[in-house]
Amino acid sequence: MGFIDSFKRWRLAKRGMSSGKKRRTTSGSSVVDSMENSVWMKLVIYPVFAALACLIAAYYVADDILFNGDPLQRTVLCLILCAAVILFYHIRHTVSVGNGRVTLVFGGILVHLGLLRLTCYLINNNEFWDADYLLLLPPLAFAPMIHSVLLGRHAGFFSSLSVALFGCLLMPQDDIFFFLIINLVAGSIAVALTRNVRRRGSLLRAGFYVGATTMLLAVAFGKIDLSTFSSSEGLSDELTKMGVAVFGGLLTGMVISGLLPVLETLFLITTDISWLELSDLNHKLLRRLQLEAPGTYHHSMVVASLAESAAEEIGANAAMCRVCSYFHDIGKLKKPEYFIENQGDSNPHDSLTPTMSAIIIIAHVKDGVDMAIKHKLNPKIIEVIREHHGDSLVSYFYHKARDMRQSVEQKVKEGLENKEDIPEVDAKNFRYPGPGPSSRESGIISLADCVESASRSLKKPTPQKIRNLVRDLVMARVTSGQLDDSGLTMGEIKIACDSFSATLRSMMHTRIDYPKDDETGSKGKDDSRKTSVPPREPNARQQYEDRKRATGSKERSSHVAKTQIARKAPKPSGHPITGLNG
Repeated sequence: MGFIDSFKRWRLAKRGMSSGKKRRTTSGSSVVDSMENSVWMKLVIYPVFAALACLIAAYYVADDILFNGDPLQRTVLCLILCAAVILFYHIRHTVSVGNGRVTLVFGGILVHLGLLRLTCYLINNNEFWDADYLLLLPPLAFAPMIHSVLLGRHAGFFSSLSVALFGCLLMPQDDIFFFLIINLVAGSIAVALTRNVRRRGSLLRAGFYVGATTMLLAVAFGKIDLSTFSSSEGLSDELTKMGVAVFGGLLTGMVISGLLPVLETLFLITTDISWLELSDLNHKLLRRLQLEAPGTYHHSMVVASLAESAAEEIGANAAMCRVCSYFHDIGKLKKPEYFIENQGDSNPHDSLTPTMSAIIIIAHVKDGVDMAIKHKLNPKIIEVIREHHGDSLVSYFYHKARDMRQSVEQKVKEGLENKEDIPEVDAKNFRYPGPGPSSRESGIISLADCVESASRSLKKPTPQKIRNLVRDLVMARVTSGQLDDSGLTMGEIKIACDSFSATLRSMMHTRIDYPKDDETGSKGKDDSRKTSVPPREPNARQQYEDRKRATGSKERSSHVAKTQIARKAPKPSGHPITGLNG
């Protein structure tokens, strides 16, 4: 079919009826999608997990381990643990959970068990390390930390419990209780410290605290003996154990920090760390938006603030809302002058029919998806670009088209136009292609987008006007079915409405009018500044100096007056010395 479509586009391009280009689209494989949600695929994953877990844990041979020398009993115990772990996982999650997530969870547990067995093998076959290192050297927080960052704290606690149970089969019988406690506490610390990770340095911090916790528990259980610090040999040994515990936690954090980008790519998961990296406003598309469509750029920034605040209120992913809002209208870069926020004195739609205007407005969604795919943006961003308008109606041009139709019909009745000139107005031609928002974050951005756009039309906005506008717009989206697949509850929508109203009130606040003097603005400013500060009472010295200046000014004025009188007096006629006439 791809070759036939290409041939058709080529023929249309030869006739001048097509550009020969095709928009990029995200077309997922139906086979991959069916495998992702297939229950039968889970029936393959779980037996593979049980078999590998038994191979790693049950068939490990070492002295003093549980049921040593009886592999059948160890295998039965391992299979019971596998069944319990799988059942416990589905108590929290439904059977319809994606198989990629299931693979990540149980695959992470297997990798953790593999590292634990490798560590036990190295310690048991090294005469320089005693059995105490079995509790200090293994990466106790590996799987819990990965699952907490990628999938959430519930997955982190689940993997912490699972690796603790399976790890008991690898430990000496005397250390099983100690290992269980240390593993559970260290895993819980890792999960608690990686709940909202936004920087990779937080992983190192979590690894350090895990190592410090392991060291303290080892001291509490006597695996690190502080009483031997009096001798130089004992001090060296115990300090080495402390360093191994702390360094092991730090190394775990460093390794996980490097593995996260690979795991995010493989399992199509985006962490808050990646969202923070994607929020850089120096991205090429955002720079173009700022220069070529400044109105759209400002609109996107405001939508980002609205969506982020609402997401924080309802517990959604605020970082994702902010980044997706930045890019949700990049399709307007194709024809920025056709959108009102970028227009100047002229409006290109004045010379177009409503149908053609609606086509241009609707096309910005497909253009945005095409540009996002071209620049390899995150799939979640592409999803929001496609869904943020749903299948809503471009109401302005639709009503304009209906008015034109009524006008032509009236002219036909008056005999001024022919019946064939009546334009057809179909609501389908004025609707966005959809689909509607499929996640809470996409639904929040959709609401924030329409709320911000409509708020620009308010004259003299007041808190009550803003609140009524937000309520009416959101309820219109709800009643039209745009949010049916978003997963937002009515309670969350109400909280989001309150957040939108509060944010818009802070953005659209009014200011007082500053008084200006009619003659000069600077004089008015000086007067206002002078009248705002009351004059000080003059002290004795100032009064003396004022009187002195006043006396001096009086003497100078009398002297000037005498001089002027002398000048005005008539001069005598005669010799200047004798006074006699020549």
